[in-house]
Amino acid sequence: MPIDPTLPYDDANIFAKILRGEIPCSKVYEDEWALAFHDINPQAPTHILVIPKGRYVSWDDFSASGSAEEITGFVRAVGAVARAAGHVEPGYRLLANIGMDAHQEVPHLHVHLFAGKPLGPMLAR
Repeated sequence: MPIDPTLPYDDANIFAKILRGEIPCSKVYEDEWALAFHDINPQAPTHILVIPKGRYVSWDDFSASGSAEEITGFVRAVGAVARAAGHVEPGYRLLANIGMDAHQEVPHLHVHLFAGKPLGPMLAR
């Protein structure tokens, strides 16, 4: 069910539990700012989720409340994951669903990295 990104951060969300080590993940990258792991329901041959380690619900929350170091570290982590996965060429797609209209399902900022096949148009028409 899509969530409302204006609600307070929920420490019981699945990504918070993964960050605390309560739920395992198939980790592909971790540093002090971010964690990246394979999606359990992949929508492309490569489907990796990258999440900041801070308690942020959405991009607007993160950009308004995150420190410069957190924001820089997270953006660099997303790039490092794409490079390490070998998808800079022929390309990859980043997607961040924010709010109910975009069908955000987990109330923790996350970026989907899709790759490994032609991905078609940006939005269904």
